Amino acid sequence: MKNINRRQFITLAAAGAGTAVAASWIWERVSTSQLSAKPAIDLPKLHKSNNGLLEINLEASNRAVKLGDKQAYLLTYNGQIPAPRLEAKPGDTVRIHFTNNLSQPTNLHYHGLHIPPTGNADNVFLSIEPGESLNYEFTIPSNHCAGTFWYHPHRHGFVAEQLFGGLAGLLIVRGELDEIPEIKAAKEEFLVLQDFAVDGEGRLMSSAHMSIMTGREGDVITINGDPNPSFSFPAKGMVRWRILNASTSRFYRLSLENHPFYLIATEGGALTEPVEISELLLTPGQRAEVLIKADQKPGKYRLLNLPYDRGAMGMGMMGTRGMMGRNDDTSTVLATINYGSAIKPASLPKKLLKIPALPEPRQVRRFELNHGMAPGMGMVFLINGQSYQHERIDTQVKLNTVEDWEIVNTGVMDHPFHLHVNHFQIISRNGQPEPYPAWKDTVLVPRGETIRIRVPFRNFAGRTVYHCHILDHEDLGMMGTLAIQG
Repeated sequence: MKNINRRQFITLAAAGAGTAVAASWIWERVSTSQLSAKPAIDLPKLHKSNNGLLEINLEASNRAVKLGDKQAYLLTYNGQIPAPRLEAKPGDTVRIHFTNNLSQPTNLHYHGLHIPPTGNADNVFLSIEPGESLNYEFTIPSNHCAGTFWYHPHRHGFVAEQLFGGLAGLLIVRGELDEIPEIKAAKEEFLVLQDFAVDGEGRLMSSAHMSIMTGREGDVITINGDPNPSFSFPAKGMVRWRILNASTSRFYRLSLENHPFYLIATEGGALTEPVEISELLLTPGQRAEVLIKADQKPGKYRLLNLPYDRGAMGMGMMGTRGMMGRNDDTSTVLATINYGSAIKPASLPKKLLKIPALPEPRQVRRFELNHGMAPGMGMVFLINGQSYQHERIDTQVKLNTVEDWEIVNTGVMDHPFHLHVNHFQIISRNGQPEPYPAWKDTVLVPRGETIRIRVPFRNFAGRTVYHCHILDHEDLGMMGTLAIQG
């Protein structure tokens, strides 16, 4: 595989249009089927475990749903946008009776859960064909961290399209973090961020109208399926937001007017203490939990998505970021937060949970993220000079060892790097140590930068993957197969 530099990339971008056209043909088949989409299903939006078992019937299908006050025809789990929220506890068994009523093959990935990558657990190599069903079943380890996780499709070649169509839902593991008194007293809100591209009739737009290789973005941004919803502060004066970026490619650089965020958890669970931040950057797939104090004058405050430049591909259509004509230099209002009278803010917790330091690594590996041309495929995205091949093992590690991975981005766009099954800690960014410890499953690797992560491979052997979580890039090759050997 041939790596190329920025000038060559701009010159050759048009040559990759064949890949985008092929993807467009697939998407056109789905869009056409929306015309006869069935209405939403009236089922519960929250499913909790009971007596150690979380059991649910889950159907993926095309449905007519409401985005705010408009009707749209999207891809849904159980007819809902976002999908039903699942809640369980460490030690619980999760049993999902899954039916694929899409026109494409699909499967389920339980993003961020530390469970087996084999059998009918978190096995991304399964393919459930249209009209077929599969029973997923796994047990959440008894020592699993509490956290904000989620589920979405992961059938290679269809991931970006199916997530962009709407297939995403929260999976919450309750635990020790939830019992800290100050956190338990806060009002809990769940914010699922998604963007959609629909035409005037509410049908999903063809990918020919957006830049697949840059990573598609839609012009309708929703929180919990609603454009610009309103939230209120409780009388006790503090809210806990659990935020998921369930978009295919869009980055969210969040800021709440006149209110700092107090970060208490990242993708892999709680921090050691709250960290005050003025803004929160979430790349696709990332989650965060923040506390917000109602300590300003009563009124309305806007939740903003600030501009962020994640890189581009050059001139013309391939250089647009998502939808054509989109302006990346302006902030977008995502929601409005209200409090009508003075509220005495609650106090923050001083300590959260311990994060143990990991032992020195047994091995150090280097992963280079870039792009190139492949014969017969056009533009592809590469890890260590190779585009993804299903039958190839790219990396082999030993179970119960610790490794450092240096992830180097030599391309022209930022890439969020996601590892399945095992959480990791960020050790350094461009040689500078990380300011505070945190457990992660996705890390942004900006163009031209190097991120070093430390990974403990614990408990579960088997094949899994690592990839860019701009899911068009994953589908176009930026993924590798990891074999964890017992």
